[in-house]
Amino acid sequence: MAKKTYFVTGTDTGVGKTMVSAAILESARAEGRRTLAMKPIASGCESTPDGLRNEDALALQKAITEPLAYDLINPVALEPAIAPHVAAVQAGRTVTAQRLIGFCRGLQIRPADLMLVEGAGGWRVPLNDRETYAALPRELGMPVILVVALKLGCINHALLTAEAIRADGLDVAGWVANRVEPEPMACEQETLNYLLTHLRAPCLGVLPWLENADPVALTSYLKIDPLFEN
Repeated sequence: MAKKTYFVTGTDTGVGKTMVSAAILESARAEGRRTLAMKPIASGCESTPDGLRNEDALALQKAITEPLAYDLINPVALEPAIAPHVAAVQAGRTVTAQRLIGFCRGLQIRPADLMLVEGAGGWRVPLNDRETYAALPRELGMPVILVVALKLGCINHALLTAEAIRADGLDVAGWVANRVEPEPMACEQETLNYLLTHLRAPCLGVLPWLENADPVALTSYLKIDPLFEN
């Protein structure tokens, strides 16, 4: 069974959750740890001879140490590149938290030192008219890794997301600051200093912007020890 399992969320969509997840997995690999990962639901999938495939899920598949069939990493693949709950309706499929929880539990029973479950968008992304994605980590009691995009407004987004995570009864196990644009945001260091003081969770790293981001190249910017403590 996976010894440590974390849910990866972001302050918004497009903040680099997959790149951060892959970099954490590559860091764990470099330490000789066995890893698993999944993206239970993914929209924006492309049609291939092997079926629908999602770029993010494929990146996770490449980064983990344990061989997994694609369908175990991304059990719900949706073609429309829109919000998952809308994509599911357009695809004529029903997505529920319990279904995704079942997929996660099925993977959790496999032996590994670390397992990451990547969400979609931010913390309150809908799965359907009644449930949000937060129901999955809440039901499974997963600590959360928060990816913060370093851009104007990120302090508010990060603090509100951390507040929502804790209000749902979960711990923020750590956070990663990610530069999502070539030019650093104005007053970046002041922003980082504020987040370091007020997020009340370990900072696992501050990642640079890379034109052709490679998870392996980002491992030197991460410190993942806090994920294996306790």
